[in-house]
Amino acid sequence: MDSCRIGIWKHCILYLTLLLAILHLTHNLLFIGNETVRIKKIPELPLRFRSDGTFKILQVADMHYGTGNVTRCRDVLASEFEFCSDLNTTRFLKRLIQAENPHFIAFTGDNIFGTSAPDAAESMFEAFGPAMESGLPWAAVLGNHDHESTLNREELMSLISLMDYSVSQINPLDDDPTSPTNGGTMTNIDGVGNYNLRVYGAPGSLLANSTVLNLYFLDSGDSALYQGIQTYGWIKDSQLRWLRHVSQEFQGQKQDPIHPTDAIISLTKPPALTFFHVPNPEVPQLYYKKIIGQYQEGVACSRVNTGVLQTFVSMGDVKAVFMGHDHINDFCGNLDGIWFCYGGGFGYHGYGKAGWPRRARIILAELEKGKNSWMDVQRIRTWKRLDDEKLSKIDEQILWMR
Repeated sequence: MDSCRIGIWKHCILYLTLLLAILHLTHNLLFIGNETVRIKKIPELPLRFRSDGTFKILQVADMHYGTGNVTRCRDVLASEFEFCSDLNTTRFLKRLIQAENPHFIAFTGDNIFGTSAPDAAESMFEAFGPAMESGLPWAAVLGNHDHESTLNREELMSLISLMDYSVSQINPLDDDPTSPTNGGTMTNIDGVGNYNLRVYGAPGSLLANSTVLNLYFLDSGDSALYQGIQTYGWIKDSQLRWLRHVSQEFQGQKQDPIHPTDAIISLTKPPALTFFHVPNPEVPQLYYKKIIGQYQEGVACSRVNTGVLQTFVSMGDVKAVFMGHDHINDFCGNLDGIWFCYGGGFGYHGYGKAGWPRRARIILAELEKGKNSWMDVQRIRTWKRLDDEKLSKIDEQILWMR
């Protein structure tokens, strides 16, 4: 009898050992036929402020990635041209990640230059390579050039959402119980790449399980005919309706419904930051206003005005908007209490200005220090980094204070 028990235990241990080995092997790999498929690496979630009360975002606008070392640079000094390629874009991104140690990376479109990318998927993997290697959570929207290769916009966003450490979404989930697509992706919203990312409070704080900052991502489209005239894309009414709905969910919120807590929460909406590619039609007004940074080219926006600015103002939570598209504009300007900021051209295969370094924008949200705990967001700051020898830091400013 004892020998039987010993035999059973030996078989149990052998079975468990085998099971653990299989789980270990399939954690990163799946085998389908003769093909090896790697499972996506997931970042640590949810997004949250660090224990020092900060959340830092690196905005990367207009990488315009092509095919790597054979893709030539545009608008650089003659002395720089011979050895300049997409790899300069890659090096710049790696330097920034190391120097700034961001918590999150936001790519605001034209990630690849479709006409210079014979294989869109390959170019996407190379363009986002440093972000994936870093292990940091990151998200992206599309610009007006990403789709000009071998994948359409929906296919591109699907691919991006499946990349390592990406928290991008194809579109928001449909939470309407009366909808036939309830629980799936919304179908009554224009574009692809509309989603909200919640950022939670610092670990161990009273708001550790509550949303204290929202990151709105919107698809601003590519191009379209409007009244017989070709124009850039725009944010549609359906997207703005969805955004208003998301914002209203946080009005008077006392606790996060997903992770309830006994802590007393502020009755005001958490602040929000918005990211998209093509500037909205109100941005040209900033030519006549005080700005921080440089206004060096006309704003290439759509002829169609769907009331993006008015929507943001009425929502009350959007404190700043971050765009791309116009590579040699890198300014921030205020319209009706909301800051609209360009990232500045990042990629070396995108057009630029010889002698004017490529650049990126940093956004830093800081929590208020309470008596015994970190509380709500108190301040949002921004600055830019240049791709020069010292990664020069310029144009630091406060965007919002509670």
